[in-house]
Amino acid sequence: SKAKCQAKAANQRRDYLHKLTTHLVKQYDVIVIEDLKTKNLQKNHHLAKSIVNASWRIFRQMLEYKCEWYGKKLIAVDPKNTSRICSKCGYNSGAKPLEIREWTCSKCQTKH
Repeated sequence: SKAKCQAKAANQRRDYLHKLTTHLVKQYDVIVIEDLKTKNLQKNHHLAKSIVNASWRIFRQMLEYKCEWYGKKLIAVDPKNTSRICSKCGYNSGAKPLEIREWTCSKCQTKH
């Protein structure tokens, strides 16, 4: 039935998130994420389904409690300009279209 398929998909997603967050927390002492307001992002109809499917809120909750369990640090940064400002040299490369997910700083050549 459709309900069983949806429940199975939800369980698979949750299992994947558990494995991913456990891996990240064991691998890194400090994890930095953007403090995204997913409710605001869901107003963008082009992003809404992807945001819900990605289970961002659950992902963040898992990271928070697992960092606490393992004595690791989770930092949530303001997302403003995170895709514009180079974390190495501070150069602001300006606005980028939404489809740009990777970029190289034109000043110091750091890949983001």
